[in-house]
Amino acid sequence: MISKMLCSDDSIAITRDQLMLVEKLGVLYEHSGMQPAAARVASLLVIADQTELTFDQIRATMRLSKSATSNAINTLLNTKRIIYITKPGDRKRYFTSDVREWKAGFLDKFGEMMHIVEVYNEVLKQRTKETPEFNKDLEEMISLMSFIFDEIPKLFKKWDNQNQI
Repeated sequence: MISKMLCSDDSIAITRDQLMLVEKLGVLYEHSGMQPAAARVASLLVIADQTELTFDQIRATMRLSKSATSNAINTLLNTKRIIYITKPGDRKRYFTSDVREWKAGFLDKFGEMMHIVEVYNEVLKQRTKETPEFNKDLEEMISLMSFIFDEIPKLFKKWDNQNQI
């Protein structure tokens, strides 16, 4: 039997292993630029057995202040990492990870990266000819990134074809 940990009356039941996984995934999210509280909230919404959590459940489970919880949720909503739903007759908002839109988000991130390649190409054109080794390395990096970004749509199409039901 898995032991459940409770933080307070509003918190959700979560195992120690799940809580450790929230921390582990949260650290990964932090490395991608997310603030610590937002990273933990995003992680909780992916890992918790309940897929829809209220503000108070998130705050109590993660032991965050109201302000930290509010800021984290607003950040995640603004960056489209989470969404909220409402239920008839209930004034609360229920927050959930936006995993339904993962493919669009994934492609958006690659679109942003393609823009970086465009800017790097401009940088390369502006570079002095007095640093040929550096310029060559930059050109190689641009070439690899361009190759990868050209292949990604093909990979998605291949994956879609393999996973059609």
